[in-house]
Amino acid sequence: MNRTDRLHALSEELRRAGPRGRTAAHLASWLEVSTRTVKRDVAALQQAGLPVWAQSGPGGGYVLDAQATLAPVNLTPAQAIAVATALATQRDAPYAADGRVALEKVLDVMHPADRRRAEELGARIWIRGEDPAPAATSVTSSLGQALATRRVLALDYSDASGRSTRRRVEPHLLVRTDDHWYLLGWCRQRQAPRWFRLDRIRAAHLTEEPVPNRDAAVFGIPPPDAHPVRQ
Repeated sequence: MNRTDRLHALSEELRRAGPRGRTAAHLASWLEVSTRTVKRDVAALQQAGLPVWAQSGPGGGYVLDAQATLAPVNLTPAQAIAVATALATQRDAPYAADGRVALEKVLDVMHPADRRRAEELGARIWIRGEDPAPAATSVTSSLGQALATRRVLALDYSDASGRSTRRRVEPHLLVRTDDHWYLLGWCRQRQAPRWFRLDRIRAAHLTEEPVPNRDAAVFGIPPPDAHPVRQ
């Protein structure tokens, strides 16, 4: 068993064990490796973000957090294709790459017959157009990370006249309006809120500087027909 397969098997065994957990000795015997290898593999899973923690006391071992043991979300073939279609028509949208990874995870756990029906349905839906350039994908990825971690961005931006500027921006919102995506943020250069059209951002670099707290009122009130994506 190679390391990738072993890490997957280890995470699934901990998932099955639930709150009881598994000792390093049990896992080592089950995987036919040493306890040192198990400890290294658990550390790798933890670094990858899997919520595994050590349980102390007699019979203690490793436990996977209960939130990670919830049953996977099951989509119908039509629901899976609805998500796939939305992602395919917005390939330059923020978090689009993460959405595609999430969809693959859902497809992986679908019943084979349902997945087959989803693939047949998907084959009857065509979308014409080029994929976004790698630079555009890099920009949306950086913007998504900045918004999630609340960190300042360094932007290379071209305005409507084609003039390029470099500026530091505190991200506040990502907005879709008038068929374009925009970053609404506090521009350090102008010392004021500004809207940056995503297709005019030539490069976006994530800094280590945290975004300070600002009163949301300085960015204005969204129009009545605007709503967050969760709605």
